[in-house]
Amino acid sequence: MTARIGFIGLGIMGRPMALNLLAAGHDLAVYARRPETLAPLTDAGARACASPAEVARETDIVFTMLADTPDVVEVVLGTGADADAAQRERAVLAGIRPGGIVVDMSTISPSVTRDIAAALGAAGAEMLDAPVSGGDIGARDGTLSIMVGGPADAFARVKPLFQVMGRQVVHIGDHGAGQVCKACNQIVVGQTIAGVGEALLLAEAAGVDGARVREALLGGFAGSRILEVHGQRMLAGDYRPGFKAALHQKDMRIVQEAAHELGLGLPGTALVTQLLNALVGQGEGGLDSAALHLAQRRLNARDDPA
Repeated sequence: MTARIGFIGLGIMGRPMALNLLAAGHDLAVYARRPETLAPLTDAGARACASPAEVARETDIVFTMLADTPDVVEVVLGTGADADAAQRERAVLAGIRPGGIVVDMSTISPSVTRDIAAALGAAGAEMLDAPVSGGDIGARDGTLSIMVGGPADAFARVKPLFQVMGRQVVHIGDHGAGQVCKACNQIVVGQTIAGVGEALLLAEAAGVDGARVREALLGGFAGSRILEVHGQRMLAGDYRPGFKAALHQKDMRIVQEAAHELGLGLPGTALVTQLLNALVGQGEGGLDSAALHLAQRRLNARDDPA
């Protein structure tokens, strides 16, 4: 069964996710701030809309895949520091119909997610927060891990669409639970990248072949997808972006904000955040997040790999 779907946010992640929905035979309306990003979708049969509100008026389910919390607030609610009446008229909320669903697949604040859900609920619409893990490769291959918060009935309606985009789809709980799960994911990912980077630094400093160390560790309890993929990136000095360091820095900020709200101390998270801060501060936020290994190298006065 096909559905009338909208998709807003057609960047590194959103574009292939939307293309997968099109390839599955769904009717798709799209919006992007930069017209050039629409071309791959319209060439594949999607309809371009003039505003997020138009996307919402023409569809039953609207997906958003945006960079940060303020972007989602602006696109969905039309509010924010610089918002005016015209912006509110262009927002998803202005066009959403009773019974519609907004599915935010961005990584944003759990508490703000709950505020957005409440505003949509007042208009008779539902919201699911459904952040993802798996990077641009998972987005292209339709193998993302999707962590979903929101009502069970809305999840049931959208689940067949999630299964087009992801391999692991889990309903975590109520509004905001998906974002909390994504924060947990980024804690594990960030600290594992840092651990792999430290291990390879130790091997290098001791004069031991890092490639052989990685090969051995992959066969034992230390084995992980991050050791497999990012470990190889570190050895090769290949930091072409899959998931940009600046976005990982943003995610770790969200983790720390949530921890602050809950009164938690997360020292490992704080350390990884500082390494990412250093990397981004040196103008390298466009590199893959595995490049936090560069910050580790510089901390130890070791040259960057050629």
